Amino acid sequence: MSENFEQLSNKPGFIKHNGGLLFRKISDAEYEFKTTINENHLNAAGITHGGYISSIIDAGAGTAAHRVANSSPCVTISLDIKFIGATKLGDEIIGFAKILKKTKTMVFLICHLQSKEKMIASASGVWKILNK
Repeated sequence: MSENFEQLSNKPGFIKHNGGLLFRKISDAEYEFKTTINENHLNAAGITHGGYISSIIDAGAGTAAHRVANSSPCVTISLDIKFIGATKLGDEIIGFAKILKKTKTMVFLICHLQSKEKMIASASGVWKILNK
């Protein structure tokens, strides 16, 4: 298991502007990512915006798909998210992605987010592996 997290938010693209997504490999089929909620991640009710939850799932699980696809580019085909709990300013969210199956052209996985040992969201998704 890799102990150190890699900062994904210093790479070009959308997630760079959301900030603070850390990622690491646990095993060949399991990955972990995390972030801390900042003020700009909140909605008008003072809880983490669902769009931010969606974007960190897409970025974290998408990075897992990319890694299992031998670093080939991958694009999200399907992402089904269930919002279960809420987080607030300063909370740390930890995501876990598990690869269910990888074919020559697709990656199938499940993912869940938790904070303070409670479930925040669960997701399942399919990523298309593109040619390098």
